[in-house]
Amino acid sequence: MGKYSKLREQILSGASDSNISFPELCALLKRLGFEERTRGSHHIFTCQEIPEILNLQPKGTKAKRYQIKQVRRVLVNYLSGEKDVD
Repeated sequence: MGKYSKLREQILSGASDSNISFPELCALLKRLGFEERTRGSHHIFTCQEIPEILNLQPKGTKAKRYQIKQVRRVLVNYLSGEKDVD
């Protein structure tokens, strides 16, 4: 299991929401097919197949807990059958 597969499993497990690296989260979303736009500190992720938009901001070098929950909801609702992302 590679780095991004482990990160996805960590997000899906919900065990350590406050300990997810923001740059790694952004890289994971890009690997899953999201397009990123940046406006200031806001990183906006969109995907054609997914009607929800993810608007993420870093808290230092980590992602915010509530935003990890939003990413988890999108992964479960729309990308639960995806294969390895590495």
